[in-house]
Amino acid sequence: MTRSSSLLDEPRSWESLREIDSACVPGVRYRVRRMTFGRRLELARRIRELDRKLEYLQAGEDVRSRVDAAIVSSEIDRIYLEWGLEGISGLTIDGTPATPDAVIEHGPEALAREILEAIRRECFLSEEERKN
Repeated sequence: MTRSSSLLDEPRSWESLREIDSACVPGVRYRVRRMTFGRRLELARRIRELDRKLEYLQAGEDVRSRVDAAIVSSEIDRIYLEWGLEGISGLTIDGTPATPDAVIEHGPEALAREILEAIRRECFLSEEERKN
């Protein structure tokens, strides 16, 4: 049985970023990092301690624990955004072209949340979904 050499000779291409049109801010496009082995390890290291702290605080029943858990959860969200948002186009913030940091600090919250959800989806895609 012989295999077609043309299939073996074709180079494979993989894009390390995914470009997405914003649903909540028309005309805005953002780029999120696709998950790789190294990126997964980096992200896990960055959120490991905060995730443990969050789990502990969520077990508490008092108001202070719930407030602290909300803060830690937001800190984790920020890490996901800093880690996963590579770039943004079609948006200015206070007259200046938007950057990932500017979106996090000064951009529309709805856009930041949309981007966060896109990053989380990328992080938790199945192997089959990632191939597409």
